[in-house]
Amino acid sequence: MSKETDLFEKCRQFEDAKRIQAAGVYPFFRPIESTSGSRVVTHGRRRVMIGSNNYLGLTHHPRVIQAAKNAIDQYGTGCTGSRFLNGNLVAHEELEKRLAKFLGKEACLVFATGFLTNAGVLSCMIGRSDVIYSDRENHASIVEGTRLAIGDTIRFKHNDMEDLERVLRNTRSKYAGALIVADGVFSMSGDIVNLPEMAELAKKYNCRLYIDDAHALGVLGSKGQGTEHHFNMVGAADLVMGTFSKSFASLGGYVAGTEEVIHYIKHRARTFMFSAAMPPAAVGTVMECLNIADTDTSHIENLRRNSAKMARELSAMGYNTLGSRTPIIPLLIGDDMAAFAFAQRLYEHGVFATPVVSPAVPEGCALIRTSYMATHTDEDLDYALEVLEKLGREFGIIGSESRASELAQLAQTHFGQKPAHSAVVTAQL
Repeated sequence: MSKETDLFEKCRQFEDAKRIQAAGVYPFFRPIESTSGSRVVTHGRRRVMIGSNNYLGLTHHPRVIQAAKNAIDQYGTGCTGSRFLNGNLVAHEELEKRLAKFLGKEACLVFATGFLTNAGVLSCMIGRSDVIYSDRENHASIVEGTRLAIGDTIRFKHNDMEDLERVLRNTRSKYAGALIVADGVFSMSGDIVNLPEMAELAKKYNCRLYIDDAHALGVLGSKGQGTEHHFNMVGAADLVMGTFSKSFASLGGYVAGTEEVIHYIKHRARTFMFSAAMPPAAVGTVMECLNIADTDTSHIENLRRNSAKMARELSAMGYNTLGSRTPIIPLLIGDDMAAFAFAQRLYEHGVFATPVVSPAVPEGCALIRTSYMATHTDEDLDYALEVLEKLGREFGIIGSESRASELAQLAQTHFGQKPAHSAVVTAQL
């Protein structure tokens, strides 16, 4: 009996987004008409943006804008090919040298995007007899890289070093090479990886260590150099990757490590060899962002002050923020539709934030992902807090001991948050 079906039948049956649209709470693909500092104009109204990854607030910095224009004047608008063939600019190589020095690594390679970096590096490094040990909360680009890799992938509980050691103890001897992979700052929860213990386990079980610093570049470390610098453990990770689409105000990705490993990736990563190079304006933008981060700490100081204020005030209101110590401060809501409705009400009140629902988070653990920038003013933050307090009470998220207890249990069960964790990390901010 034939099993033939119409390939597009799945498209006709896809109703998830349509149900949310029909309910009037669809929060995605909102067209942004203009941006200025920490505010955006959407649907003709100016709103406070607390859902951006523009952590250092450099997208409108005059020096950064001028650097992008200068790069276009020198090289034109595009490279029209891969760096492997005809698209390799002097500017690409200058950026790689500067970035390697900034990160404290021997060498660096820049890709067209961060997604392509993870997909390319993981797939070219892992052979058929090798294994990846991957944190369950790792970014989708890491997940895609593990799917492309021909070796096995074993996942461990989020940021749980006991569980990581358990799987290492039970499986490591079955494989030749092994790579432990984790985000430095986890994009949904704002968690910071337990690098000290992870590095110890990598050494104990003869594994290499790979850290994704997409949300740590510009955020952790004295100048925003990333996770290794945050822990004063430069060299603990064998490979560090990151993106330029967040703190560095542009587009692109990088991987940094030893000369010999970067040389191998340069000639083996298909997403590098067969993708067009970072365009000149992006390279110029990133270089100037790097210059600013390296010489002016006022931006990261503002970022930390704003993040500390929001973590302190939101926790005091009664929100469960999963104990975040970074500019990513999630607000645990629970039900997916409640999160969509909450985000819509925020939007109606002039605050732009985004809901995160399953499968990006465990079922029943929907979040409002808020994130903060160096350029937020006290006026911006105070307005956002006023709206968040009003809606938190309206939705029964704050102001109820039983609800707080329920959310605390969810946080402990699904995110590994200890009951007293929030107060501790807020004090550290």
